[in-house]
Amino acid sequence: MNILAIDQGTSATKAVLVGPGSEVLGFAEAPVAVRADGDAVEADPEDLYASVLAAGRDALASARAPAGAVALANQGETVLAWNRRSGQPLSPAIVWQDRRSAVVCDRLAPAADHLATITGLRLDPYFAAPKMTWLREQLADDLAAGPGADSVITTTDTWLLARLGADFVTDASTASRTMLLDLDAADWSEQACAEFGIDPAGLPSVADCAGVVGETAAFGAPLPVAGLAVDQQAALIAQHCLMAGQAKCTYGTGAFLLVTTGVRSHAGAAVRSTTGLSASVAWRLGGVPTYCLDGQVYTAGAAITWLARLGLLTDAAEIDLMVGGTADSGGVIFVPALAGLGAPHWSPGARGAFGGLTLGTTRAHLVRAVVEGIAASVALLARSVAADLGAPLSALRVDGGLTRSAALLQAQADLLGVPVEVSDTPHATALGVADLARLGTGQSDSLDSAIGPARPRKTVEPRMSPDEAAERLAAFEAATSCVIAAAQ
Repeated sequence: MNILAIDQGTSATKAVLVGPGSEVLGFAEAPVAVRADGDAVEADPEDLYASVLAAGRDALASARAPAGAVALANQGETVLAWNRRSGQPLSPAIVWQDRRSAVVCDRLAPAADHLATITGLRLDPYFAAPKMTWLREQLADDLAAGPGADSVITTTDTWLLARLGADFVTDASTASRTMLLDLDAADWSEQACAEFGIDPAGLPSVADCAGVVGETAAFGAPLPVAGLAVDQQAALIAQHCLMAGQAKCTYGTGAFLLVTTGVRSHAGAAVRSTTGLSASVAWRLGGVPTYCLDGQVYTAGAAITWLARLGLLTDAAEIDLMVGGTADSGGVIFVPALAGLGAPHWSPGARGAFGGLTLGTTRAHLVRAVVEGIAASVALLARSVAADLGAPLSALRVDGGLTRSAALLQAQADLLGVPVEVSDTPHATALGVADLARLGTGQSDSLDSAIGPARPRKTVEPRMSPDEAAERLAAFEAATSCVIAAAQ
């Protein structure tokens, strides 16, 4: 059976018609406009929905083949207010990069440790619940004057599913990114909801990641919607990271490193991080959650887009051409904190910075410094993973648009000191959520059989000596500490 897998991302929606052997039968992409102004990052919800329809229909048209089910991957932490009766949006979509809910986090700081114990997440504007509380306070008068109980604030997946005709539902992996989920129970926490002033009765039901949650006729004949996940967890599945200790990093708008930690610890609870990483549900099947740890670099592809906007390069495809004639960054260091710092620092007020500039600094040095800053950020996340799991990574599986850059891949392998295995597909998120749909419709009897064999396109080995890598990471850490100190 073919699966129409939709990856609704920050800057675009991609749709892939996936065949029974995980082959790509059709593909389409529709852009999404994101408005950034200071700490505010927003999108038009109707633009999100229109992009889902356009990409899905175009993918089917390009394949000239039917789908038997639909799967949806989502941004995870992006939220909006909407009317349950009409489906009409009542606010912009507040994108995961938005920092305006920092005021909510400051107010709830005394409860931060308690919330982390329940949810596995550090209190930060990145997650959905602070945004939900902030948005409800901003819209208090409008919501009070409107349809009352028909107004809800949810993550975007719930709204998209409702608009498509499916149930009022979210999946366990997405729910675990809100700060409202009891991580061990993989269901809503009344205590966490109370801290944020959110009524759990108004939240969607929490479903498994594989299973039918309704149907949609948005793409022609009615089709079951049977696979749901956060985009990063979907990519974790597609990268065959099913065993504890296996890790992947996706380089998209941001860079997101996830490592599978398994079903539960010996104590019967999900593994929590002691180093500042987030703990989340990787997927929940048959009511049983599998967990992961993750860390985020909020601006990866977004940093390259920023360079292009400044005129330092045309687009990501120009990175390797630009830096090909430079052996290194000429001593320039870049901290990619253009939208704050996530794990393990959790400094929402931090801002990006170049250091080590001289009169000899060239445009190529600046571009290479940005690439190396992204790679160094991921390498430090991998160090935190090693500390939490008690062993270093043996390899890192990677996917996403920036993996087209040989310079980034080599910098990543060098600073990690382990092989970097590059995915053979640019559609890891879509393929992962299609695997879930295949399992959810009974086409496969296990997640492992739904995925099939791993097929990395290539492996990049480290060339840098461990001593040089350690020296560069130490310099990057020092620069990051300066950025954090300046934000305090």
